Amino acid sequence: MPLTFADAGEEHIVRKISGKPEVKKHLENLGFVAGSEVIVMNVIGGSVIVKVKEARVAISREMAQKIMV
Repeated sequence: MPLTFADAGEEHIVRKISGKPEVKKHLENLGFVAGSEVIVMNVIGGSVIVKVKEARVAISREMAQKIMV
């Protein structure tokens, strides 16, 4: 399921990143790689706050839809 469907506070494992190569590379640089653990902290407006690799990252809802957990 896309990360946008995950409830706040739930821990998930990234299964796959979809999208164009530039988008995949950008998300990889932020720490979103297959097998990594992510926790949705909050959803504010059009942004999703995610904890990944001990850092909190805000990504757009469109980016979060490309992350499959």
